[in-house]
Amino acid sequence: MTATRRLERNHALDRALDWCRELGKPLLILEALRSDYRWACPRHHRVILDGMAEHLEAIDRRRLSYYPYVERKPGAGKGLLAAMAKQAAVVVTDRHPGFHFPAILEAARKQLDCRLEAVDSVGLLPLDAAPGPLPSAYVLRRRMQKNLPDWLERPAREAPLADYDLGRAGVEEAIQQRWPAATSEELAPGFALETKLPLAYEVPATDWRGGTAAARARLREFVDQQLPRYDALRMEPTPASGLSMALHYGFLSPYSVLEAVLDAEGTSPQQLAPQLAERADAARGKRAGWWGLREQTETFLDQLVTWRELGQRFADQNPDCERWGSQPDWAVATVEAHRSDPREYSYTPQQFERGETHDPLWNAAQRCLVREGWMPNYLRMLWGKHLIAWSPSPEEAWDTLFHLNNLYALDGRDPNSMSGITWVFGRFDRPFGPERPVTGKLRPMSSANTRRKMDLGDFLDRYDQVPRLFV
Repeated sequence: MTATRRLERNHALDRALDWCRELGKPLLILEALRSDYRWACPRHHRVILDGMAEHLEAIDRRRLSYYPYVERKPGAGKGLLAAMAKQAAVVVTDRHPGFHFPAILEAARKQLDCRLEAVDSVGLLPLDAAPGPLPSAYVLRRRMQKNLPDWLERPAREAPLADYDLGRAGVEEAIQQRWPAATSEELAPGFALETKLPLAYEVPATDWRGGTAAARARLREFVDQQLPRYDALRMEPTPASGLSMALHYGFLSPYSVLEAVLDAEGTSPQQLAPQLAERADAARGKRAGWWGLREQTETFLDQLVTWRELGQRFADQNPDCERWGSQPDWAVATVEAHRSDPREYSYTPQQFERGETHDPLWNAAQRCLVREGWMPNYLRMLWGKHLIAWSPSPEEAWDTLFHLNNLYALDGRDPNSMSGITWVFGRFDRPFGPERPVTGKLRPMSSANTRRKMDLGDFLDRYDQVPRLFV
């Protein structure tokens, strides 16, 4: 278990259980947490530990084996998977296009002698279904409208472990001694294991809880209270749905989100699928109308389905998508043409990180990210646009945006964060004239217009101080 950290609606878990039944062998779930991943810090560690604690408690009630391993120093976990796999008939793991997961999969492939399968539970439409270039959301929308209905009728199992009866898989004593499993006490929030490890950064945990139970509670709250006013919610300084962290860590399946949203509309994915298939030709890639639901619901589903799937699929097809210069040719060219333009304002990465610019709105957005682990969605776009204009070079802006987002955001280090950051540099977008200094034909945004569009309330007052992390 590497990227899809849940015991429900998980195609990899379903596949592992199918092998167990076919071979008559018990299941062993290994969930390991490294200490030396890039941007490692207590914030990211804590939510993963929450999920591991939840898994340990849930699996304890069943007769099967779960091994939660938390690396205590960099490199200490090396060899664990290979040692366990010596007793394995098959190893099943997650296929995920983001962050370090492709490298983890390749390392496993080189180490293991037994059969290794990587199973995709990333989105609603499998990564290998409906292939082709993805220059825009419109192109993917057309492709999704044609292909998604069939897959909505084939979800992963809701409770795959409910009828498990093959007993516990043993783990050799030598493995337990060298790579001891974390205990329930160590995984509990009160133990604060994340603060006792040699992680690269000291970014503290937030109040957000990890695990599927907390994610499902947030989903229920969103569907019941916030979905009916989703358009307005997106223009307020809130986390909007608040589900991106749970989706990023794999605590929640996008199918579960879709299921809950459609249930509120009085239907289900299976019921709606035939109607969606009939409307596919008429929809022609349009954002609204294909689902046949309320406007607020369709707006949210465009985010969940089109934009989320676009980021995941683009990352899968373009492994270098986080490299400067990988954006569209026109976007690279327009920024290059203005590389030497004088900057009205110019800041260092450290000034950006602390939220010490001339713009109170930008500073508040950055400080919210540092303190809370999220940033209001609309402000995230403004945040990126201004950072480009105020950086000494486009490459430095690119690196700074990725670093700040991936270190502080609970949904950072994700293909959807990648697509959001690269969108401000022109990916999935078009040129906008007239040309402007520094940013050329990139789509413009201004703090003045943003203030007029957003209901900021007391947002500026709440984040008018440099975060205590830097004091």
